[in-house]
Amino acid sequence: MQKKEEPLPERRRYIRLDTVFPVEFRLKSRGREEFLSDWLQGFTRDVGKGGLCLAVNNLCRDVVVALREKKADLVLKIDIPLKREEVPALAKIVWFREAQGTDKYLIGLSYEKIDPAQSAMIMRYAWMKKLFAPVALILIAILGIGFVLGSYLNMKLIKGNKALVGQLVQIVQESSVAKQKVKEIARQRQELQIDLAALEARVQNLMQEKSGFQEIAEAEKSRSASKLKELNVLIEKLGMEKNALQTKLLDLQRQESLITEDLLHMDKMKSKLEKANLDKMYQWLQVHQSPRTGLTISFEGDKQVDDWAFLYDQSLALQAYTYFSDFYRAEKTLEFFVHNAVRKNSLFLNAYYAKDGEPAEYNVTAGPNIWLGIAIVHFSEKSQNKRYFPLAEEIARQMIILQGQDQEGGIRGGPNIEWYSTEHNLDAYAFFDMLYKVTGNQEYRDAREKILKWLIKYTYGKPDVPVNRGKGDATIATDTYAWSIAAIGPQRLEELGLNPDRIMEFAEENCAVETVFRRPDGQLVRIKGFDFAAECNVGRGGIVSSEWTAQMVISMRIMSDYFYKKGLKAKGHAYAVKADEYLSSLGKMIISSPSPSGQGQTCLPYATEDFIDTGHGWRTPRGDSTGCVSGTAYTLFAYYNYNPLQLE
Repeated sequence: MQKKEEPLPERRRYIRLDTVFPVEFRLKSRGREEFLSDWLQGFTRDVGKGGLCLAVNNLCRDVVVALREKKADLVLKIDIPLKREEVPALAKIVWFREAQGTDKYLIGLSYEKIDPAQSAMIMRYAWMKKLFAPVALILIAILGIGFVLGSYLNMKLIKGNKALVGQLVQIVQESSVAKQKVKEIARQRQELQIDLAALEARVQNLMQEKSGFQEIAEAEKSRSASKLKELNVLIEKLGMEKNALQTKLLDLQRQESLITEDLLHMDKMKSKLEKANLDKMYQWLQVHQSPRTGLTISFEGDKQVDDWAFLYDQSLALQAYTYFSDFYRAEKTLEFFVHNAVRKNSLFLNAYYAKDGEPAEYNVTAGPNIWLGIAIVHFSEKSQNKRYFPLAEEIARQMIILQGQDQEGGIRGGPNIEWYSTEHNLDAYAFFDMLYKVTGNQEYRDAREKILKWLIKYTYGKPDVPVNRGKGDATIATDTYAWSIAAIGPQRLEELGLNPDRIMEFAEENCAVETVFRRPDGQLVRIKGFDFAAECNVGRGGIVSSEWTAQMVISMRIMSDYFYKKGLKAKGHAYAVKADEYLSSLGKMIISSPSPSGQGQTCLPYATEDFIDTGHGWRTPRGDSTGCVSGTAYTLFAYYNYNPLQLE
C-alpha cells in the first residue's frame, strides 16, 4: 500500500516564494509547557493563509525524531523584511520530509495561534513578492512598447510636419511661377491687342484708299488698275496677318484661362496649407513655453542664446496666446512678471532664462517694457480679466517718469541711457493711446500727445528720409516705417500734414529686397521681403527679415483699408495685392523645428542669413534652422490681420 501524501488542495493553498525570509523556531511538547529544543534557524519556502513551509538544515537526531513523529508544536519568530518586529506564532506539524542523502529537511506547518492582521500581512508580502517580477516585467514591456510607439509616432509626426512645410513651399513656388506666366501672357495679350488695333486701322485706311481709287477707276481705268491691284494684294496680306494675330490672341487667351484655372486651384491648396502650417506655428510657440516659468524661449537652435527669453518676445508670445484665447498660457507668463521677475530701476530686464526665470541680461530698455504693457492691455480687454492691468499702469508710470526727464516730452532708451529711439517712442504712443481709450485717464492722453509732438519734431518731415531712426539719427530702419502706420495710423498722419503713402513707398523703394534663401534641406528659393535697413547702405547685400516683412504686410493692409474707405479702390487694391505677395513669399521661409521637443512644428527663422549684420548694431542668430518667436508670432499676426499696436 502506497504512503499517503498530504491532500493536494492543502498544498495548492501555498505560495511559492522567489525570495525567502528567516524564521526562528523552538520545539514545544504538545499539551505541556516544556521545550524540547533551543532556538533553531529555518527559512520560508512556501507560505499560505493557514501556515507555511520551512526549509531547515543540519538538525540533530532527537529533533528530527520529534518532528517526524509530530510529538511537538513549533514556537515561531517570523522575520519579515522591512518590518522592525518579528511576528510570533504557534504552529503544529502537518508533514515532515527529509531530502535523501542530505541534511536538508522540509516542515509543513499549520498555524495554531497567530495575530490575523500579522497573518494577512505575511500573505500580502508573499503576494507582493510573487507578483513583483511579472508585474515589473509587464510594466517594463509596456514602457518599452510605449517608448517605441512614442518614438515611431514622434518620427511620423516630424516627418508629416516637414512634409507639410515642403508642400507649402512647393505650392507657393508653383503659384509664383503661374502668376508670372499670367502676367507675361497678359503683357503679350495687351501687345497683340495693340498690334491688332493698329493693323485694323491700316486695313481701314487702305479700304478707304481703295474706295477712292475705285471711283477714279471709272474715268481712268488704265492708269488706276495697277494701283487697285496693289491695294487688293496689300489688303489681303494684312487680312492674313490679322487672322494670324487673332489666332495667336485666342491661343494666349486659352493659355491664360487654363493657367488662371490652375492658379485658382493652387490658391485653394495654398490657403489650406498655409492654415495648416500656421496652426503648427502656434503649436511651436506653445511647446516652447516653459511650464515652470511661463516664459517662451526666443530662439531655438542658437546655442549662444539657448533658453533665453527676451522681454519683447514674451510680449509677442503673450499676444499670440491672447489672440487665440489661450488665457491659461497667457496667465502663466503674466504670473512670472507679477511675482517672480527680477527688476532693475523698477523696470523689467531685457532677457531672462526660460527654465528658471533667472536674469540672462541685466540691461533695461524702455521699448521691451512698453511692449509688455501693450500685451497686458490686450489681454485685459479680450479676457476681461483685469487682475494684471495694474502692472500695465505701473509700467506706464515709469515711462511717464522717463518722459518727465525730457523737456520736449520724448522717452529716452531707458534709465541711465542718453539715446532716443523712434521705435520706443512709437511704442509709447500706442501704449498711452490704448490706456487712454480703456481708462479715460487724461494723464495718458497728455503723455500720448507729448510723444506725438516729439515724433513730429525729431522723426518726420524730411523729404530725403521720411522717418528718422531716432533723435539726430537719420539711419533708415524698416520697422519705424511699418510702425508709423501701425501705431499712429495713416489718417492721423495725414491730419498732421504727413504723407503715409510716401512713408510706405520710401520703405519699399529702399528696403524691399529679393534674395535667395537656402532652406535647411539645401533647397534654394527666392524670397521677396524687407531688409532691416536700406540695402544700398549695407555692404553685405540684401537679406529678408521675417518679422519686419510681416510688419510691413500688416501696415500695407492698414493702407489698403484706408484707401478703400477714401473711395480710392485702385490704390486700396494695389496695397492689398502687395501685402498678399509679401505674405505668400514668407511662406517659403517657413522651416521645421530642429529640436526633439519641437516635433517638427513649423516656425520662421529670424532672417534669410544667419549671424549677419542687421545694420543696427546687432547680428541675426546663428544656425541655418534657428526658429524665432518674433518672426513666427508676427507672421501669425500678418496672416490674421492683427495689429498689436492698436486696440481693436
